[in-house]
Amino acid sequence: MKRLTSILIILTFGFAAFAQTGGDNTYEFLTLPNGSRIAALGGNNVSHYDNDINFVLNNPGLLRSEMDNKIAINYINYLTDINFGYVSYVRDIENVGTFVAGLQYINYGTFIQADETGQILGDFVPSEYSFNICYAKPINEKFHYGLNLKTIYSSFYSYFSSGLALDAGLSYVDTANLFSAGLVVKNLGIQLKPYTEGNREPLPFDIQIGMTKKLKHAPFRFSLTAQDLLNWNLAYTSAFDNTYQLDSEEEGNFFNKMGAVGDEFIRHFILGVEIVPHPNFYVALGYNYRRRTELAMTTMPKMVGMSIGFGLHLSKFNISYGLASYHLAGASNHFTLGINLNAFYKNFNLEL
Repeated sequence: MKRLTSILIILTFGFAAFAQTGGDNTYEFLTLPNGSRIAALGGNNVSHYDNDINFVLNNPGLLRSEMDNKIAINYINYLTDINFGYVSYVRDIENVGTFVAGLQYINYGTFIQADETGQILGDFVPSEYSFNICYAKPINEKFHYGLNLKTIYSSFYSYFSSGLALDAGLSYVDTANLFSAGLVVKNLGIQLKPYTEGNREPLPFDIQIGMTKKLKHAPFRFSLTAQDLLNWNLAYTSAFDNTYQLDSEEEGNFFNKMGAVGDEFIRHFILGVEIVPHPNFYVALGYNYRRRTELAMTTMPKMVGMSIGFGLHLSKFNISYGLASYHLAGASNHFTLGINLNAFYKNFNLEL
């Protein structure tokens, strides 16, 4: 486990070293947290393994045969009138592998359609969809790999676009040591039909890495996720630009630079903590430093960047909720319902 941890740390610094600065991406809805548990853990997690289907969209390598015949239904009441969700179903085929079929969507609310004179002509609803098929198979007892193919459709009034993307993930789960890790290449693909002819835009391509560790004699599980590893410069301005001022201007500049480097580094990480007093119940907490530095008001930051949630596992259903604070003006509410169809079939067979 120590060797694997060292490899993950080296990879994290290595990818960060090859930083690239790019422009804006299209299909950014693909980066939104699809499940309530993921939202509660800070918005992203590629290493957590607890037989939860929703993590598969973050890392297809987390898909397991134990998830066979399970359904996940997610609804997210996002900011203002924006709503999005994710529905998925798992099926395991013996000697072939495990598959997931899923649909991810986002609805941006109703917009008024008007001409240049201000005359109202009607309304329209911008929306985007991604239908995905995921496949995973074990390499050995601890390592699994997975692939997730996404077909994307986007509609903004008279502008339409379609695209194709692929996620490739690897997961490591050591149940004896209560440790898991994940590495995923996300949204490797192309915009097949651009909104405007001849103007193809890049997808939100990223490489992410993470690790999760549960304490042996305490009900705590910690997760650390590194994202945006291909782009070192995430900040418009550093939170440390004017923090350290010494008598010597040269020394002040040095400390400012060191503070700015640390500020940029931390923006790539998300910290998540779970309290698990019972296998069928959890409380999750998350801290997203980048979200807090970018969206919090300096005079009144409050809980911006923080997230919280809980979940209850039953024999037939899983119910969970997550709340993520983005700004003083609003927070997102995440609801998840998991259905274990195997439990229904078992009871049905017993009755027969």
